[in-house]
Amino acid sequence: MSLAPTLGASFAAADYVVFAFMLVVSAAIGVYYAWTDRNLESSGNFLTGGRQLPALPVSLSLTASFMSAITVLSNPAEVYRYGASIIFYSASYFVTMVVTSEVFLPVFYRLSITSTYEYLELRFNKATRLLATLLFIAQTILYTGIVIYTPALALNQGMMGLQKVLKSALKLTKCLLLVTGIDLWSAVISTGVVCTFYCTMGGLKAVVWTDVFQVGVMLAGFLSVIIRCVRLQGGVGRIISDSQYGGRLDLWDFDPNPLKRHTFWTVTFGGTFVWVSIYGVNQAQVQRYISCKNITHAKLSLFMNLVGLWCILLSSIFAGMCLYSVYKDCDPWTSGAVSALDQLMPYLAMDILGDYPGLPGLFVAAAYSGSLSTVSSSINALAAVTVEDLIKPHMRVSEKQLSRVSKFLSILYGASCIGMAGLASLMGGILQATISIFGVIGGPLLGIFSLGILCPFANSKGALSGLLSGLMVSLWVGIGAQIYPPTLNLSRPLSLTTKGCNASTGSINWTTTVLPTDISHTQIQLNHETNLLGDWYSLSYLYFSPIGTITTILVGMLISLVTGGWKHKAESRLTLIKKDTTLYCLFKAFENRLMRKTTWDEKQEKGKELGSTNPAFCDIELDYKRCNKPT
Repeated sequence: MSLAPTLGASFAAADYVVFAFMLVVSAAIGVYYAWTDRNLESSGNFLTGGRQLPALPVSLSLTASFMSAITVLSNPAEVYRYGASIIFYSASYFVTMVVTSEVFLPVFYRLSITSTYEYLELRFNKATRLLATLLFIAQTILYTGIVIYTPALALNQGMMGLQKVLKSALKLTKCLLLVTGIDLWSAVISTGVVCTFYCTMGGLKAVVWTDVFQVGVMLAGFLSVIIRCVRLQGGVGRIISDSQYGGRLDLWDFDPNPLKRHTFWTVTFGGTFVWVSIYGVNQAQVQRYISCKNITHAKLSLFMNLVGLWCILLSSIFAGMCLYSVYKDCDPWTSGAVSALDQLMPYLAMDILGDYPGLPGLFVAAAYSGSLSTVSSSINALAAVTVEDLIKPHMRVSEKQLSRVSKFLSILYGASCIGMAGLASLMGGILQATISIFGVIGGPLLGIFSLGILCPFANSKGALSGLLSGLMVSLWVGIGAQIYPPTLNLSRPLSLTTKGCNASTGSINWTTTVLPTDISHTQIQLNHETNLLGDWYSLSYLYFSPIGTITTILVGMLISLVTGGWKHKAESRLTLIKKDTTLYCLFKAFENRLMRKTTWDEKQEKGKELGSTNPAFCDIELDYKRCNKPT
């Protein structure tokens, strides 16, 4: 069965109720924690939850923080357009959790720091800390702008009745909502306002517990679309068959060519660097697991979070397969029913769930929930680094004043992120834009932390030089990729067709299989196809992070050795030591158990020699009389 898009679908009253319920619950959690913690007015309680959070909610918060509307909307669109090779992210997630729990977490937890970047001053100097902090703030505001824009796009598509999206001459998307009268930027602003409200009211505790609620909404939204698609298409087997026939399941590409957009190596190797930069050193994630009551809970939260990541990744991939199965003969993007690939999932939700009031609202709430969880995490993290890195070192203020400053900063950063959402409409594919931002800025940041923790001889000169070098190289590659985009044979989009569309779609004479591209875009590609510089810029966007990380580490090590680092060794508390690793702890526990058993056996033998009536309690250090004392 193949569905044709149907004009005229729109939100029913039940959809608004479901969507409003999600917003009200999220805001209510913020109010609840603002009330319960009203007598604990300190920056520590606001920013780290008093370091008393259990593993389960923290793990769900970790999952929600970077599984945003980008996952709900862009992952399925990625599968629809390029295939399901992003399933290999599951391997990079596993490696990420192992590296984070064994390398970064022990050091950060031992130091009991609020801001990750405080480590850089302890290990190197103030200049390195300040530069890293400013880079993090820039990265997070850019990323959060995309995250705010994405669900607004979904909300817009859901409420607009599937009408064609209009673009201005400046390519800033502005959609007119015929049903509600609300335009795109009203939806953008409302997203930012709700996030800012509960983040400012309840601090980290509110952020964590709203994440728990919102991750459930995300999964429910995915499942509503998936279950309905399975019923419409006649079973899971039909969806898998359609995806296989359409090339969406051709996964096993082991070509080592780094210029290809997605292969096994780019997704696993490049993706690992991206996700380690997020979980290992990004303030938004580190701030969560160091808020756990002990290091065991912190490590446990990471691996419990891994299960959540896998579930959401697989759900989003299967949703993309459903998307292709339904529209394999009538592509809404090519036919002009939607203006961007990232609008396909809300389009599908309105198309197949329109007869079930409340379910379209549930899907849009899922996209919104992903955004709320990520934006609130980012706002809380931005407030934390600003207080710890830019205010505390230079001003003497009380804990009560810092708490109020933190809340003011939450409002300020919320407004900034809303403003940055305007840039998101210029960035093209949302998934690629997001990963590119984390690669260009997150890569060098991962490099500087790795240098400090893994290289005891690294000094401040090497660290600062390495960070600047890594940043320049990754910016060079990242900006160049925007100017000289890769050719189609490297990005390899899969074919789409409109041969099954009919007059009811509003399209005319769409009968061919096409690969939609912008004409000027294609001309640029052809001009640079044989250019070596153009090929360098065609490097897969997933390799931006490894380039920045490796450059930072290598330059940092070299400069450190040249400037006398070989004579220097950092404090053991600031570097990774063998006692930090789980394997070492398990070995010592096993060794201690063996020693206790050996000591026990020795006591029994000694007791027997002394004639004790109860040799099990006879200590070999005690005298003969005590050993022979009747029981």
